[in-house]
Amino acid sequence: MSKESSHRVVVIVDDGSNPFELGVATELFGLRRPEIDRRWYDFTLCTPGGSARMHGGFFTLTDVAGLEAVDDADTVIVPNRPDPEAAPSADLLDAVRRAAARGARLVSFCTGAFTLAAAGVLDGRRATVHWRWVESFERMFPAVKLEPDVLFVDDGDILTSAGSAAALDLGLHIIRRDHGAEIANTVSRRLVYTAHRDGGQRQFIDRPVPVVADTSLAPLLAWIRDELASPLTVADIADHAAMSQATLHRRFQAELGTTPLAWLTGERVALACRLLEAGEVRLDSVARQCGLGAATNLRIQLRRRTGLPPSEYRRRFTLTSPPTAVPTDR
Repeated sequence: MSKESSHRVVVIVDDGSNPFELGVATELFGLRRPEIDRRWYDFTLCTPGGSARMHGGFFTLTDVAGLEAVDDADTVIVPNRPDPEAAPSADLLDAVRRAAARGARLVSFCTGAFTLAAAGVLDGRRATVHWRWVESFERMFPAVKLEPDVLFVDDGDILTSAGSAAALDLGLHIIRRDHGAEIANTVSRRLVYTAHRDGGQRQFIDRPVPVVADTSLAPLLAWIRDELASPLTVADIADHAAMSQATLHRRFQAELGTTPLAWLTGERVALACRLLEAGEVRLDSVARQCGLGAATNLRIQLRRRTGLPPSEYRRRFTLTSPPTAVPTDR
């Protein structure tokens, strides 16, 4: 999204919608951001019948737009369902199908994936859903490529999150995709929430709350972040942590759902994104500062992680005016 454009986000609220997820959408896309020097999203709530009784019955949403609001949306966030196996209304499904047909971006939180799948827009596409509903989803929608172990799935114009809290992860990812890493970091700091949670929802399935002292990887991860410019290897990290490489791999998989090398590379690319957004145009310098070595590796890793070459990433997300001379980086 350009700095000048105003992207319209429309949230469909239905009977039984989750108020927390509605709050997440409102917080991320609806509130004004005076600390961010660019136009934010246009935000609209709508319901199939003009009102919706929220899950739990504590309040009813009234005086909002009808489903016709969906027809102008750039992004449509569909409602979750307290009973995912119950069919959404025909009018709601038609609105989702119309949005998909004209190329709007579709987003679901938690069981909202059932709404998208019921509309037929997820057939052959990648998606995720809350771990509690994986078996039901796979039984009802076998044509969907379900990824049950992740917090969210970005499949281009359709994005799905695993649970209510994962709505924050997906929402910040969308902001990062639209506005860049630094803006997403600004919003996450305002929320006092991490800009990116590693791993997936498997770390939340059937595991008791620990009652022992914290022995997490957090101190090690903080040390790695401070050493990103160094030519760290997995062996170096294992040595610093005083554990074998095999144990290090097991710890990363158990706590973060990823490998040490994949996590390290992701942190390096995230730092490279921040440097590019801040106006650094010398790719060799960016690569050195984030530990990616050479500009060639920076190009490869950035394209792999963001889908963009450095020149296009810089063009979209630079926060300050870059120097006049910009080296070729394709």
